[in-house]
Amino acid sequence: MNEYLSGLMTEQVNQNTREIDECSTEQILEMINFEDSQVADIVKNEIPKIAKAVEVIYKALSNGGRMFYLGAGTSGRLGVLDASECPPTFGSEPSLIQGYIAGGDIALRTAVEGYEDSEEEGRNQVTRCKVTEKDVVIGITASGGAAYVLGAVKQARELSAATIGIVNNPNTKLEALCDICIAAVVGPEVIIGSTRMKAGTAQKLILNMLTTTTMIKLGKVYGNMMVDLKASNIKLNERAIRIIRTVTGVDEEVASRYLEEANHSSKTAIMMILSGYSLKEAQDTLDANQGYLKKALDQVKRRD
Repeated sequence: MNEYLSGLMTEQVNQNTREIDECSTEQILEMINFEDSQVADIVKNEIPKIAKAVEVIYKALSNGGRMFYLGAGTSGRLGVLDASECPPTFGSEPSLIQGYIAGGDIALRTAVEGYEDSEEEGRNQVTRCKVTEKDVVIGITASGGAAYVLGAVKQARELSAATIGIVNNPNTKLEALCDICIAAVVGPEVIIGSTRMKAGTAQKLILNMLTTTTMIKLGKVYGNMMVDLKASNIKLNERAIRIIRTVTGVDEEVASRYLEEANHSSKTAIMMILSGYSLKEAQDTLDANQGYLKKALDQVKRRD
């Protein structure tokens, strides 16, 4: 018997759902919904630590560093998901925020046995990513004890990278290894040990907060609009046009024309429309202001 695993809160019996197999469909759903309803408040209690993590990530990404998620099972899948959604949402380079799962990409769809239990595999992944002291490595594991994640974080520490842990149990093995550990302790799951449920929900909320807040601080958002999105399909192209129209007040035809001239960059199109600048002038001004649209527009106003 593994005393560490058997002592985890996520492995305990949820007294609220002991007779769930005798319930009607609606009763089962109500039980699940009740347990889920507590997750947001539990995550809220971790905001001070999440804020510290954001500051570490922001500093790293502002100074040429990268961010890496490493996890196993559900935790790994959620990390890969969050990382993969940053480029289309915020126009970030795919290399800036990366996600890895124990067992490799095949494990996104099919369980791969053994890799979660290997510290060596976690260490090797960090080595393959060529992590340096400029980077941030984030280990995600509900139990706080997945060997793959522990190995990755240990290797990252040896390379002087910043380390952050995301767990769902108190006093975990991972916490002792990290600069910052975010522990959203959601309690026993509806089904014992099924951490794809409350624990996974808490992790998704935290990952959303980490990347979204960091990207806002990096100037990827204007107001509450994703002005750096990559208009790579019909839906995103139409969203980019709506954003341009909302910010500038131009009609759809003008917005479409400027989006095309700006090489499908809504931020650059907005800059061109509001400043009257050419594509090169608009891009140069944005670059001089580290991509912050509001700062670039303020610079234009000061010149006027």
